[in-house]
This record gives sequence, structure tokens and C-alpha cells, in this order.
Amino acid sequence: MNTPFKNIDLEKKIFSVKEDDFFTMALEVFQFQYFNNELYQRYCDTFNIEINKITSVEQIPFLPISFFKTHEVTTTAFEPEAIFESSGTTQTINSKHFIKNNNLYKESFSHTFQLFYGKPDDYCILALLPSYLERNNSSLVVMADSLIKASKHPRSGFYLNELNELRTTLLDLERQHQKTILIGVTFALLDFAEKYSMPLSNTVIIETGGMKGRREELTRREVHTILKNSFGVSQIHSEYGMTELLSQAYALNNGIFNCPPWMKVLIRDEDDPLAIHSSTNKPFKGAVNIIDLANIYSCSFIATDDAGQLFPDNSFEILGRLDNSDIRGCSLLSL
Repeated sequence: MNTPFKNIDLEKKIFSVKEDDFFTMALEVFQFQYFNNELYQRYCDTFNIEINKITSVEQIPFLPISFFKTHEVTTTAFEPEAIFESSGTTQTINSKHFIKNNNLYKESFSHTFQLFYGKPDDYCILALLPSYLERNNSSLVVMADSLIKASKHPRSGFYLNELNELRTTLLDLERQHQKTILIGVTFALLDFAEKYSMPLSNTVIIETGGMKGRREELTRREVHTILKNSFGVSQIHSEYGMTELLSQAYALNNGIFNCPPWMKVLIRDEDDPLAIHSSTNKPFKGAVNIIDLANIYSCSFIATDDAGQLFPDNSFEILGRLDNSDIRGCSLLSL
């Protein structure tokens, strides 16, 4: 590898980055990762790009997300504190994300939760994550477990397949007018909605995607319609995250996602991976690229297998999977 670019306290600046400084910091992170991630450096070099002439994020090569299935994607040498693994299916190879610092992940999802929902201890947090609870290397379970503990509510907790107990808990919380968050994988929320219909006036429902071959694939709109009708709510919230990232985006209405300040979605042309669009004057469809500055010790520049639409205000929606991509454990269409 070439001479390493020094990490000038980049980690300390991630969660305080301002909108005007995002792209400048992204270029710093790119330089750091290019010189300290041999795999990423080799990938970038295949494009014959002069690294010192890259002056915009549109010029940066984005690593295909499939590399997390076949390689250890790490920046600097370290012994991982954790290895997150995707859920996948029995027919696919799971992605692995080697985590240098668990606190970096916790800081990312904690700050993001507060940006969108406020303090966790304002809520009772219920997690309906049956398939994920059966694994001890799920980043989603780690996040939910931390938020549950931070809520400090005696009824907060995980639910494996105890749908009747979940119903009883929700009814009790509703009678107490307790602000509640029910976060769950899509197939489990649909199972619950089919078995128990009840009005939830004090509960926010967050679906995280995830059919996992358990049910017929539905569009996000169809899923949200079923859940809204069953629970008498006007909106279903969504979380967009993945094993290969340390940050999440949330949609509070109509499946339109927004990112925390240290994460940004770009759109690339499906036929040309180097044709990247970071801003648009009108909605623009294509393949989804993600910059996640919290991914400083793996790769912050990820070319996903999702199709999406970017809006002029930098919000986005996920339109489904690209053709010929593996079915992800957390796949969910939106149209």
C-alpha cells in the first residue's frame, strides 16, 4: 500500500459535522480509507483514477456492497470488538461487518434516535424481532437492546413469538397513555396485525423491513396500509439500515427517508457506476449509493443493491431491489 494518510481526529468529528462541511469531511475520510484499507485501495485503482485529483464525492469510487460477503472490509488493522452478520436467507452468503469500536455504533444510532424521536426514556420501547433474536450477531438487536435499556421503562423489552403478551402489554400502555415505540421486522408486524387488531393512539410503529421468505413479498405501501388499518394509526414509520452500515435513516411518513447529518444518499446510474448524482433539481431515480461517515473503520462509500429515488431536499425513498441482486433478509419494496 501507499504511505498512509493520517487520521486527523476524524472519528471525533463525525457526529458534529455540519451540512456545509459534509462533503469536505467525506473527502478527508476517502483519503484516510484509501491509504489504510488495502481492499478499497485495490478496488479504486482498477478505475485508473488519480486520487489526488479527486475533489468531489461524485468522483469517489463506491465499493459494491457484495464485497462484505466475500472480504474483510477494514480500514486500519484491528481486532474487532464485534462482527455483525446479515440475516440473509438459506440460499445467500451473509455479509459480515467487522466493528473496531462498539461505542462508535452506539453513538451513531443513539444520536440518530434522538434526532428523530427525542430521548429514549420518554418511551416504553417494545421490539418484535423474532428471527433476529435467534442470532447474537445482529446489529439491529444490538441497537434495539441499547434503546430498550436507555428507555428505563419496566415494560420495555423484546418479544420473540409472544404475540398475546405483546397485545396485553400494548393495551396496558394505551390505558396509561404511555408513549410507546413498537419496532419490528415486517413479517412479524404483519403476523401480529392479522391476529390482533387494536387502536394504538399512543404508539409509534416502526417497521424495519424483512420478509425473509416468511410471507409473500408486499410493497411498502401495501404493508403500511395493512398496519394502519389494523392499528388505527395515520402513519407507519420505517427504518432503513443494514449490516454493512453503522448509521440508519428513518421515514416518519409515506416511506420518505431522511438521514442524520453524517449520512447521505446519492444516486448512481444503473448502467454506469461512476455516474453519481449527489443533488437533484427534481426527483431522480437510479441505484442507491450511501456515504456513512460512521463507517470510518470499514468503508464509508457503499454502492448498495437497492433502487431508489432522491429528492431535491436530500430525502429519498427505496423503490426495491436492483435486477439480479441477492434477496436480502431486510428487503422490502416500496411501490
